[in-house]
Amino acid sequence: MPTPSNVGVGFASQPIAILGGTFDPVHNGHLRVAWEAAEALDAQVRLMPAHVPPHKPAPLASAAQRVAMLERALIGQSRLVVDTRELRREGTSYTVDTLRDLRVEFGEAQSLILLVGADAFGNLPTWREWRQLFRLAHIVMLTRPGRTEPWSGELIEEVAPRRAREPRELQTASAGKVWSIPVTPLDISATQVRALLAAGREPRWLMPEALVSDPAILEPYRDRA
Repeated sequence: MPTPSNVGVGFASQPIAILGGTFDPVHNGHLRVAWEAAEALDAQVRLMPAHVPPHKPAPLASAAQRVAMLERALIGQSRLVVDTRELRREGTSYTVDTLRDLRVEFGEAQSLILLVGADAFGNLPTWREWRQLFRLAHIVMLTRPGRTEPWSGELIEEVAPRRAREPRELQTASAGKVWSIPVTPLDISATQVRALLAAGREPRWLMPEALVSDPAILEPYRDRA
């Protein structure tokens, strides 16, 4: 299997966008957002499962199981790839450490984009070394129609001079800009998917068919009681 360092090398001239999460399990909501971001930003999108997420409970499935599900879900295309670097790093998966690692690997000239939901963006001041995130990458908010999130004064002050006027600025600079893209809201949550699987259901309308058609790969979520 290709490593995250050499997967998708044909995208070297394009921005690299990072979409983190536990992916426990990956579902169509994750994939819809990733595809919309890839198209809107003309970027390769790396789905990056967290080892120990700082803001969520520990995943139910193991790291190897979550990677297997992601790889199965992404078969047949090369625009979205799996990046396992956070799983190989011990301890809590802090985004600032991941972006530093990507900078070392791809160099100062490569455009890096951190994809975050609007709610997570509003909470950036609670993240470790949050101001460094803007120095290491562009940050793109994934917004949903009719939803707005409050920002603190310090976040407003940090963002104001960084707002891009057009998405092309995220290609001509390597970091430091803020942009937003609207994404199609799909009312799907991993909690919902896990509950259906535990009840013996087959939520084919919520997950990639490649996962639902392989009972073994979803075994971590089946109720053994």
